[in-house]
Amino acid sequence: MNLHDVIQRPVVTEKSSIAREEANIATFRVDPSATKLEIRNAVEQLFEVKVKNVRTMQQPGKKKRVGKTVGRKPAWKKAIVELAEGQSIEFFEGV
Repeated sequence: MNLHDVIQRPVVTEKSSIAREEANIATFRVDPSATKLEIRNAVEQLFEVKVKNVRTMQQPGKKKRVGKTVGRKPAWKKAIVELAEGQSIEFFEGV
């Protein structure tokens, strides 16, 4: 799997911003079939940082309604990546 296919985009929420500032944690939306080892390797190679821990979770799709039609948004996978001491991802600076 390509490194850019594993990491789809960062998750920027209030909770993830606080975790980034206080605990040196980055949160990403990742490919649903990606393993923790693939996520670790992708983050280390793309951002040139040392990863301490990776946690993943499946986010269920939500129901959405347009008029009388009820649909679903797709389920997705979230990865919480803890970086080693002194490491940071420059991409998140100033966000």
